[in-house]
Parts: sequence; C-alpha cells; structure tokens
Amino acid sequence: MAMLKEPNREASNIGQSVEMELENGPEIGASMAIETVTHGDRYTRDGTFDWKAFSHFHSSGYSTRKLSAMAVLSHGFAALAFVGVEVNLVLFSTRVLRQTNAEAATTFTRWMGSVHLFSLVGAFLSDSYWGMYKTCLVFQSILLLGLALLSSSSYFFLLQPSGCGKVEFFCQPHSSMELVVFYISLYLIALGNGGYEPSLATLGSNQFEESDSKEKPSRESFYGFYYVATNLGSLFSETILAYLEDSGKWVLSFWVSASSSFLAASFFLSGTFKYRYMRPCGNPLPRFCQVIVAALKKINFRLPQNGLGLYEVHGMETPNNGVRKILHTEDFKFLDRAAVITSGDEAISDASNIEPRNPWRLCTVTQVEEVKCVLRLLPIWFCIICYATVFMLILALFLEQGASMNNRIGSFRMPPASMTVFDILSTAFFIIFNQTLLAPLYAKITKRKPIELTEMQRMAIGLVFNILSLLSAGLVETQRLRYVTKDGKQSSSLNLFWQVPQYVLVGFSEALVYVGQMDFFGKQTPEALKSLGIALSMSSISIGSFFSDLLIKVTMDITTKGGRQGWIPPNLNHGHLNWFFFMLAGISAADLLMLIWCARRFKAIVVEERSPETAQGNT
Repeated sequence: MAMLKEPNREASNIGQSVEMELENGPEIGASMAIETVTHGDRYTRDGTFDWKAFSHFHSSGYSTRKLSAMAVLSHGFAALAFVGVEVNLVLFSTRVLRQTNAEAATTFTRWMGSVHLFSLVGAFLSDSYWGMYKTCLVFQSILLLGLALLSSSSYFFLLQPSGCGKVEFFCQPHSSMELVVFYISLYLIALGNGGYEPSLATLGSNQFEESDSKEKPSRESFYGFYYVATNLGSLFSETILAYLEDSGKWVLSFWVSASSSFLAASFFLSGTFKYRYMRPCGNPLPRFCQVIVAALKKINFRLPQNGLGLYEVHGMETPNNGVRKILHTEDFKFLDRAAVITSGDEAISDASNIEPRNPWRLCTVTQVEEVKCVLRLLPIWFCIICYATVFMLILALFLEQGASMNNRIGSFRMPPASMTVFDILSTAFFIIFNQTLLAPLYAKITKRKPIELTEMQRMAIGLVFNILSLLSAGLVETQRLRYVTKDGKQSSSLNLFWQVPQYVLVGFSEALVYVGQMDFFGKQTPEALKSLGIALSMSSISIGSFFSDLLIKVTMDITTKGGRQGWIPPNLNHGHLNWFFFMLAGISAADLLMLIWCARRFKAIVVEERSPETAQGNT
C-alpha cells in the first residue's frame, strides 16, 4: 500500500522529496513515501504522475498530442505486423503445413480467439499489478519475439524445399518438433498482440485530462486516430504483404512484420520520460466479491435515504491506490447495503475517518459504485456484441458475393478480397475528415462550437449506416441473381464495383460504432478498471465471431429443410443471400432499438472533482 503524507504547505513551491521503490521501470512500486506541496493548476488532477513518480505538470497541447501520436504510431506499426501474419494464415497452413481446409480454418479461428482472450489477460495485469507502461513493454517484446521466431523457423526449416509455399507447390511434411516451434511462435504473436492493445489505448488517452477543457477534445479524438492507425496498418498488410505471401515470399513478409513490430516498440519507448502514468490498483475480483458478500450479509437492514450515512473513506488517502472516489447513485440499491454502517461492523473512529477492519462486512461507496458501473455496462456490451455478430458476417459474405460477380475492368482483374480497401479507406476518411476538416469548418462558418454527439449517439448512427449497408448488399444481390451467367459457372455478369456503396457504408459504420464504443467504455469504466473496460469492448469481436457461426448454422438448418439448398449454398446462384442480408438488416434494426432503450436509461459515472491540493496529495 502506498504510504502518503499530508502536503507540507509550509514548504517552498519548488521543494519536493520522493522516496520510492521502482523495481520495474517507471511504473510505481509497492512501497512509496512522498512529501509534496501545493502548486495550483500547474499539475494534473487525475492522479497521473511522471516517470520519477512526481505529480505530473500540465504539458503544452503540442506535447500531449505528440505523446498520444507516439501511441498511435506504435499501434499502427504493431497492427501492420500482426495482420501480416493473420491475413494469409489459412494459406500458410494449407500450403506450408499441408493442412486440409477444415484444419486450417480451425487453426485460424482458435488462434484469433486466443488473441482476444489474451487482451483480457493483459488488461487484468495492467489494472491490477503492472500498470499500463510495463504491460505494453512486456507484451510488445513478446510480439517481437514471436515474429522473429516465426521468420527464423520459416527460413530454416518450415519452407522446405526452397521455393515452396506457392500455388500448387506445397512444402514437405514437418516433424513434430518443427510444428511445436511454429505453434509456439504463433501463440507468442497472439499473446503479444492481445496483451498490449487495451493498455496502449488507455495509456494514449490518459495523456489528456478529461476535466481539462483544453485537453478534452484531444482525448475524445484520440480513439478515432487510434482506429485509423489500425486500418492503415491493416491496409498495407492486406495488400503488399498479402501479395508477397501469395507469391511464396513468406520469409520476406514475416521479416517485414518483425521489423514493423520493432518500429512499434521504438515509437512506444520514445515517450518513456514524458508519459503520464497511473498506478495499478490491485486485483479487482476480491473487491467485487466483497461487495456481493457484504450486501448479502446485510440483506435485512434498512437503507438510509438518498445514500446518506453510507461508508466512504474521506481525506486524501483512498483504498484503491489514490484513484478518485465515485459518487453515489440510486440504481442497484441492493448493493448499497454493503456500505451501510451497522453496530456489528468492527470499526475505529478517529478525527477524520472511519476505517473498517473487515472489508467483507463493510465496503466503501466507491467500491460499491465500481460494481454498479460494470453492471450498467453489460446491456450496452450486449448491443455491441449483436453489432459484432452482424459485422463478422458482413466481412465473410461480402467476399463470397464478390467472388460470384464479374471482377474485370478491361484487362484488369480485381480480386474480390481487395474490395475491403474501400471499407478501410472510407473508415479512415470519415474519421480524419470529421475531426480535422468538418468540425473546424462548421465552427468557423457558424462561429459556434460543433454539436458534440455522445458516444451512444455515435454508435446509434453507426448502426443506421450498418442497416443501409446491408440493404444495399441485399439489393445488389437481387440484381446479381438477375444477371447470372448461363455457362454453368458460379458467377454473374454484374460488375464487382457495384459493391462499392455497401463497403463505404460499412466503413462509416465502423468509424462510428467501434470508435464510439472504445470512447464509451474508456469513460464509463472506473479508473481502477480502465484497461479491462477497453479489453471488454474489444472482446465483443471474438464473441460476435462465435455467434455469427451459430447464426449461419441455424439459418442453414432451417432453410435446407425439405431438400432445399438453403439461403447460402456453395453455389450462391441457387440460394437467397439477398434474403439473408435483409434478415441481418432486421437484426441490426432491433439492435438499434435496444441501444436507444438502454441509452435513455443509462446513468453515467460521476467521480469526485479534485482540488489542486488533493491532486498533489495523492501522487
């Protein structure tokens, strides 16, 4: 536990002394003694500190934007590195490892599922023990190690005989030890990529203080540029690296990915001495269990009116390593019983505080509100999972639809998978145009601040764009079926570029929903659980992938009854993919209505406002 002293108000404005243990970089150790003074608004008030564990000065706007840019660039290069392996892992499994299509698909889905599982592991370590900086450093190192191992093993023994791995040129069978090395490298990549992402996103957003009017707009735009970096890094991998790998140049592509991972770590480390750091707050699971147990023990006690008399720690010292206290709310009143002070609670009183001896009987209001915050997020999370389910189907079915269309423009043949470029570019364009051109232009013309949409309003508008994209895809599929060729092939004479509107619309939807959800979970998660909140929002993709497979299976089971071929048969010319698109539009519309219902009843988290004295005293 951090040992904190009251500010020495008699000391000079420049006098500070710090005694601490820093065993692992700039993240603060378990024991610390700090004596500090009041410096007014020169310091941040959100509990952040510098690499020496002093209260962090308010940096200039340029400095904070530069630091967040380091995080964005780091993530962009890391995304390039990871997607360089992801984009053709199925091909690598079939051509190099000689797996069947079913085995390759299983390898891919298990690996991708582990990535999102590891993101929860990394977020837990970040919030509980290591802090964001150390978590990013450790897992980015693991990512680099995994890529270097994959590149080396591919060069020395996986790609044998030389030149194999191309179309119709499979590699020789591999020994058990060689396969073990491959899977170790593969899952090191999954561990490294999944583990660092939530912590880096949180660290980047923490470079801006939400309560500061000058820094708040930059904080809100950070997640947008973070997602742009994801898309642009993926764009390079899905075009240049995918081409190299398809041509059999696997080793070159993997070393490019490893080099990109090294650049990602370099950009991240460049901000070490300037970042704003936050302390880890300990394992949240016991705190959650204490609230439930304490509430159950006092199930027969009457609650005080308006939350008056509920237990809370006062003064500058807080149980969760100095994070700001959360103010009481009226929902989930059953949990408030955990903070009711009874004669049976072992407590001691002093001049300023009541400190419980048994946290399994008496919890603070902040501890209770942490549990409430998580419970309030669950319905919104469910809405995001519904969106992710539809989105994962869109990625797969748009590709299958494009493969059954005419992909020629003169002598040029457009690969159907390359149509995702329109999705990526429209996402990046929408975010950059909105934040750097549209909003400033509106303010300049009207002489007023642009209308600021809430995170849930942005998500709702994104769902509208998603519905429009699915309706567009359904109409295109209806037209495609009218132009089916009579040569017996699984194709249509309708040109592939009729898909452009649906890809652009789904790109706009991504920009609003995924950026909005990261911003929402980042703001509405308690300070002690920030990285876990971001990881929870990211995990929706993994869960959505599972439900998308289930939805396909259920749909085909129903539509193939009576000997029919179903809505999505191997030959789409004999199916009704347009009806499936319209059904997905209906699911998205229901999801939109549920999101609006949840948004109207949602109560935002309210934390205490720190005075400059309190801000310093907690550092």
